[in-house]
Amino acid sequence: MANTPHGGVLKDLHTRDAPIQAQLRDEAETLPYISLTERQLCDLELILNGAFSPLEGFLSKKDYDSVLDNMRLSDGTLWTIPIYLDLPKDTIDQLGLKVGSRLALRDPRNDTALAILYISDFYRPDKEREAIKLYGANDKAHPAVAYLWSHTNDTYVGGSVQAIAEPQHYDYVAARRSPAELRALFKKLNWSRVVAFQTRNPMHRAHRELTVRAARSRHANVLIQPVVGLTKPGDIDHFTRVRVYQAIMPKYPNGMATLSLLPLAMRMGGPREAVWHAIIRKNFGATHFIVGRDHAGPGKNSLGVDFYGPYEAQDLVLKFADELAIEVVPFQMLTYLPDTDEYRPIDEVPDGVRTLNISGTELRRRLKTGAPIPEWFSYPEVVRILREANPPRIKQGFTVFLTGLHASGKDAIARALQVSLNQEGGRSTTLLLGETIRQELSSELGFTKRERDINISRIGFVAGELTRAGAACIAAPIAPYEDARNKVRDTVSRWGGFYLVHVATPLEQCIKNDRSGVYKRAQAGEIKGFTGIDDVYEEPSNPDLRVDPTVTPVSQIVHEIVLLLERDGYIGER
Repeated sequence: MANTPHGGVLKDLHTRDAPIQAQLRDEAETLPYISLTERQLCDLELILNGAFSPLEGFLSKKDYDSVLDNMRLSDGTLWTIPIYLDLPKDTIDQLGLKVGSRLALRDPRNDTALAILYISDFYRPDKEREAIKLYGANDKAHPAVAYLWSHTNDTYVGGSVQAIAEPQHYDYVAARRSPAELRALFKKLNWSRVVAFQTRNPMHRAHRELTVRAARSRHANVLIQPVVGLTKPGDIDHFTRVRVYQAIMPKYPNGMATLSLLPLAMRMGGPREAVWHAIIRKNFGATHFIVGRDHAGPGKNSLGVDFYGPYEAQDLVLKFADELAIEVVPFQMLTYLPDTDEYRPIDEVPDGVRTLNISGTELRRRLKTGAPIPEWFSYPEVVRILREANPPRIKQGFTVFLTGLHASGKDAIARALQVSLNQEGGRSTTLLLGETIRQELSSELGFTKRERDINISRIGFVAGELTRAGAACIAAPIAPYEDARNKVRDTVSRWGGFYLVHVATPLEQCIKNDRSGVYKRAQAGEIKGFTGIDDVYEEPSNPDLRVDPTVTPVSQIVHEIVLLLERDGYIGER
């Protein structure tokens, strides 16, 4: 692939005649097309604007293998992360794609044709090999390995791309600059030395101190370039983070720093990713790049050990320092010295000197509980933004998910719990009974396992949205399958509390409770696939609460659920 460090594929788009541009758009309308995934969209944007220079498309098998084995493209150019277009084999066959075919690549947000792919080859990856070569282990505790196995399709497509349009963004547009735009800005500002700082987290006082130290030591200006594409699952959303970055920029001396957003899909690839980040920053015009402790590390593996050593990333980037043509600025973790009110690199702190620090885990705990966050750690403006995005639990939503056999009494518990929460006040409460959902949301569904799973998925979606909005949701479907219930937990837990309550009423009692006669009909063979009769009910392996209304009164069960909510801070003193 040709080396185009200053233009990218879009270099022709900006000088192309309007009739030619219109012709390309018309051609795209006649071509087979795909809508890109979020990761593919991020990758394409950075191919088009030159951030991924020298790439001019998605890697062929020859380049893919070379990157995995040698951290280089097949022509010897340093490149450490494979950028491929993954598609299902069925889609390739349905579209009739072959080597030499053209494929329109569309933005899933607005259906705009962004580029035409000229297909050079198809290849099926060895995903285990990719995981080991790229991330060091085939361990799904690594978010990129989990993504590889759960979201990446079975066939990779290589080929160059021809630009049709730039992806349109509607958020923080003024802070989104292409490499050419950022280099032009540096030229206008007479910034000849620029040190770039990569982050996917909110910035606090230590980060400001780190970047100022780097600028001071290299006589440079500072580029704060946070990632606003895909990051690690569970990270704070980019809207909140950008508000934090905007709040912290005035803390720099006037004219020292600028903010520019990077729509990168991170792989959390540690050392390899650090080299990749350095190449990207060089393309944006930076002359220096900060590589900190555990740069782009994903955390711990399935054995509880960090995937990468704390300074492996620094070591690998320094190994390629001459070839990268960007100076690496290695930094150790900074720690706060309360006696002198300053931050220092941890290796510069004399023995016996008192230090303070707040970990990411501790910060999240303080945000959730409303505990104070000291000014030595972060600026009040930053804390205010984080608290707005992470309210204490008393203001967060939650879902209580009751599961049990038909006529187990879960509906009665759900109704009684709704009354109790309405009496408590503080948030609206929504009741999602199984029969109601079947009538209103899933009337077209039957009772096969697949259809039951779809029904529970819909309940999970609604419960997640209610939880995100700060409401209380009480759901009471049968939900007989463990995997479907776990997926609902994952969906809801992103936004607030989730409590699984197993209403473990014995089947014999459920049959006695049944006034509609459906159990008798199922026993007589008139109804097929009825849960508890000829279809399985998988009892929850680890519910938050297991209750039996034949033993415990409904009022006591409701009280026990309320105690769980009070224990975790969702209800109680405001």
